[in-house]
Parts: sequence; structure tokens; C-alpha cells
Amino acid sequence: MEVIFLPKSWNVDQILDDLDQHGFAIIDNVYPTNYRQALVNECSSHLNEFREAGIQNGIVSNIRSDHILWINDNLNIAQHHIETLKQLSSTLNRAFYLGINDIEAHFACYNAGEFYALHRDNPQGKNGRMISAVYYLHEQWQENWGGQLHLQDKNNQWHNIQPKPNRIAMFQSDLLHEVIEAKHQRLSITAWLRSDQQLL
Repeated sequence: MEVIFLPKSWNVDQILDDLDQHGFAIIDNVYPTNYRQALVNECSSHLNEFREAGIQNGIVSNIRSDHILWINDNLNIAQHHIETLKQLSSTLNRAFYLGINDIEAHFACYNAGEFYALHRDNPQGKNGRMISAVYYLHEQWQENWGGQLHLQDKNNQWHNIQPKPNRIAMFQSDLLHEVIEAKHQRLSITAWLRSDQQLL
């Protein structure tokens, strides 16, 4: 298996400090243009396979309206991103003793008018999600297009994080957050760094 290293553009010390102090970190200029474009192409070519995320086991939820596609071994380009997050997980485990041993992830598409209301990815420690990581795939974004990640940090301060292309927003999975209604198609990979085996 190919050995994946963290990109040189990632300031790991800053990531660790931000997670420690605030519970979230922002990574910009995540990947080189050629890989990012390949990832965008892989996501876009599978959009017809996405399903409504607001429907779970046949039950409709009003909390979200985006569409998702779980990432499996057949999505070869996205697997590189998963392997990169695994490398970061090793660093997080050494720093914070999180016990991360697995990654679950899906592509997400927010079309105009779609949103995800306030929630926690791991409410009251009910699942193994330790860190959430959202990588923004779209090729351009304007502030008036909405789609921001509205996040309450560990100090109870609120932040509006712009979904800038080639950015990762990473945060503790127990933090309260929402995705503001998008006014333009918004593409991403949402991943969870878990301390248990993923349950799809």
C-alpha cells in the first residue's frame, strides 16, 4: 500500500494548538491543484448516485436536506484523502489520547436551499466520533452564497466558517454546529475520526 504523508502545507503544530485551545482548526490550501481537481471530478461524476441524507431507514428528518454518498473502496481518489486523515489521526492520538482507529466519510452535496440544522455529531459521547473534518470541494465560493459552518467552540464562542475551496474545517464531534442554507451548490467530504469501528 502506498504510504501517505501529511501535505507540507499543513501546519500540524497550529492544528494541534487550535484544537486544544478552541476545539476546532482550519486548514487552508489543503491539496495541490491536480489532486483537488481529480477529487472534484470524482465527486461530480457520481452526483447521480447521491441520496437524500434526511431519510434514515425510511424515516424523514427535518433537520437536514443535503444529499450524500458514502465513500468506499471503489472511490479511489477519495481514498487518498481518507489515508491522509488516518495519518493525521496518529498525530492526534499522540497529542490528545483520543484512541482514533477508524475513519468514516461521505461526499456531501448541498444544492441551493439545502441546509443542516443545529446538531452535534457525537451528542453526550453516544458514539465513537471524536473529530469531524469537512473538506470543501467546490471550485469557487462567494460569501453571499451562504453554506457557512456555524460552530460553537469549546469556550462557547460562535464562529461562521466560510466554505472556501480547498479548506478543511476540523472540530470536536461533540461541538454544536449547523450548516447555513446554501444559495449555490456546495460540495464537500465530511469525515469522522472514530475511536470505534464505523457503522454505515
